[in-house]
Amino acid sequence: MTDLGQFIAQLPKAELHIHIEGSLEPEMMLALAARNGVQLRYGSVAELRAAYRFTNLQDFLDLYYEGMSVLRQEQDFHDLAMAYLRRAASQNVRHVEIFFDPQGHTERGIAFKTVIDGLWRALKDAEREFGLTTGLIMCFLRHIDEASAERTLQQALPWRDRIIGVGLDSSEKGNPPSKFRRVFERARDLGFATVAHAGEEGPADYVREALDILAVRRIDHGNRALDDPELTARLAAEKVPLTVCPLSNLRLCGVSDMAQHPLKHMLRAGLMATVNSDDPAYFGGYVTENFLAVQQALGLTREDIVTLARNSFTAAFCDEAVKQRHLAALDAFLKE
Repeated sequence: MTDLGQFIAQLPKAELHIHIEGSLEPEMMLALAARNGVQLRYGSVAELRAAYRFTNLQDFLDLYYEGMSVLRQEQDFHDLAMAYLRRAASQNVRHVEIFFDPQGHTERGIAFKTVIDGLWRALKDAEREFGLTTGLIMCFLRHIDEASAERTLQQALPWRDRIIGVGLDSSEKGNPPSKFRRVFERARDLGFATVAHAGEEGPADYVREALDILAVRRIDHGNRALDDPELTARLAAEKVPLTVCPLSNLRLCGVSDMAQHPLKHMLRAGLMATVNSDDPAYFGGYVTENFLAVQQALGLTREDIVTLARNSFTAAFCDEAVKQRHLAALDAFLKE
């Protein structure tokens, strides 16, 4: 590994865009299928990995939802999250905000309580064992109607103290943010932070809708915002964070080559970009691998890497004292 590669590996950082269901590695998927008596189409790790050749977001989502079917018990959700958190800690990730998709579980008969109890127990274990700070963000599936999202928000209220925010994910094309105007308004009224996937496959206008209609505090992905110079300038002026996922963009054919990735343009335009792994089991890398891939392809400098790490803490939804503690740890690392 190069000196800059070692620097990236050791650098304190936060991850703000990780779908916990997308961290389900093939080995664990098969083990949980056996544990729960679930029959999958794939009989081996090699067969599963061979299926990870996606040409678009929908191809990926079809396999993602099939993989999710092995998650049945509270312990399954704990084990899934703990495996990711252990990996994150090993990569010097200090703060994590995890997305989870309750509709992907409740719609197949898994109780909301089963999901959140397993995830929550893993977060608490990781805080004790690894010193991580953590948060949970509940995402609504945009290919389902708003009424289902509203029911999901209502289901979540008994665990309001465990959930820091709500988001919007799944199939973007044909499902604009405006479809979820009312449920996001209610979530904001209840005190949830709000984020949304926008501008991954959808147009720059979806990013604008997420800002103006959903009043989100962060944009997940946001690549297509660069198609609109006025919107790009607005994002920079308002310091709206973008949770960018380079390996995801490559594997889902958002870019055909990492050298074409827009991250460097984002930084030069003054956007508050961050680097994240999205669905690392499916896309070939966790947060450090994403940093390494984009650094090597785009020739990012040490200063660029530090900016991305600093942005990740600045954009986090943790309280100010925790945020400042992480930023101080980053500064201390840089002085060393």
